[in-house]
Amino acid sequence: MSLSARPVSESLNHSTTPASRAPEACNGEDFAVCLAQNLRFSNHAQKRLQSRQIDLSPDDLLRLSQAVEKAAQRGGRESLVLVDDLAFLVNVRERVVITAIDPEHRGEGVFTQVDSVVFAAPYSSAPLSTLETKI
Repeated sequence: MSLSARPVSESLNHSTTPASRAPEACNGEDFAVCLAQNLRFSNHAQKRLQSRQIDLSPDDLLRLSQAVEKAAQRGGRESLVLVDDLAFLVNVRERVVITAIDPEHRGEGVFTQVDSVVFAAPYSSAPLSTLETKI
């Protein structure tokens, strides 16, 4: 994760992509790229990223997307997704990032009204099934 004054819109050009685009509809696209295109950021999340100067790399976006997909596979609805030192509250069903929290803005570190927590695995081109560990 790098912090930069670069406009958030440059990192999130795909933020307006409809969340309803199913991974099966990718027609040969790399699955991880397709997942990242399915993820949207709410206006609130975009403002938080911009005001906190959080610059997400393409790999960070893919890791976040893969974590959201894992939450969806397990039935998650409102998830806290941890990507390194950043936390994201995500509406899993809609594939919408609600807010982004960096270490300086965690407050007491208590998150309520979430039904799941997902630690984003380091990015890998391996299929999701090989990244997921069964408990």
